[in-house]
Amino acid sequence: MVTPAVIEQKHRKIGTFICEQCGLSTSYDYYGKAPPFSKSIVIMEDAFVVRDPFTSDRKPLILGSHCSLCNKVICMAVNCSLFYTKRFCLSCVQENIEEFPMEIQQELAKKIKR
Repeated sequence: MVTPAVIEQKHRKIGTFICEQCGLSTSYDYYGKAPPFSKSIVIMEDAFVVRDPFTSDRKPLILGSHCSLCNKVICMAVNCSLFYTKRFCLSCVQENIEEFPMEIQQELAKKIKR
């Protein structure tokens, strides 16, 4: 028999995700690469994940991760981070732009002009 306590345990949020770049703040359900509520998905980086509240099958929504250089918590927004083999905050990307391929450098230059 499923009790209210068991249901509460399955849907309990484990923490609050706060992007250090833009301030986005929301609760999250899981941190890691393999969300237990979505067995078929493996994420390429440890990430903060929430169950999608708009679908019945509770697919994972990735909120963000840590910058692989400075370790700041950053969201997935294009103005906050970039994934190129690893997650980087845009501050670290700008500081180390010469280390990225020319395509990434050109794309970042377009973002800065806007």
